[in-house]
Amino acid sequence: MILQELNDIPSAAIPVVELGRQLSMGTGFADEGSQNEFLEALLRAAIAQIEARTGKALIARGFAMELTDWRDPGCQTLPIAPVSAVTALITRDRQGNATQHDPSSVVLVADAMRPQLQARTGALPPIPWQGVGRIEFIAGFGPGWNDVPADLAQAVLMQAAHLYEHRGMADATAAQGLAPGVGALIARWRVVRLIGERP
Repeated sequence: MILQELNDIPSAAIPVVELGRQLSMGTGFADEGSQNEFLEALLRAAIAQIEARTGKALIARGFAMELTDWRDPGCQTLPIAPVSAVTALITRDRQGNATQHDPSSVVLVADAMRPQLQARTGALPPIPWQGVGRIEFIAGFGPGWNDVPADLAQAVLMQAAHLYEHRGMADATAAQGLAPGVGALIARWRVVRLIGERP
């Protein structure tokens, strides 16, 4: 299974000002905002870390999932949540010839942890031999930072501050881990997978 982002998170949705406050950076000086680009990069890295550990898209954007067979002939679990819409359903044969299927032929079963795509009747469109199935969808809590649940938003700010504090370290091991307290904030959002469970 391959999951790819179709859109970047817009800069307007990145909480640069909030991180600046958390880092107690001064305001009203000539160089105010000089670190904004760096802070945005740290926040994007922190968002990616939190999303990877929770399986949640914090800011709404487009994703595409490709796989060689459906988990079940009649349904397919999506690898990230929450999902608000399915925008495309495509199958491709081994030569790359694509067939577009009507997204209204499937039902999105919304779930905070394991959203699913289900066929309205019968089965999902069959994936050709040595071909792929592709599902394009919108996932995320909403378009703006205020849509992100408070505990996840705080986890991102804490993780970004952690990355800031460890910037320039020769040994990046400390920065790669989670900041103290972040694990507890994201614990209820993490998906526990069963042994042998397929995506």
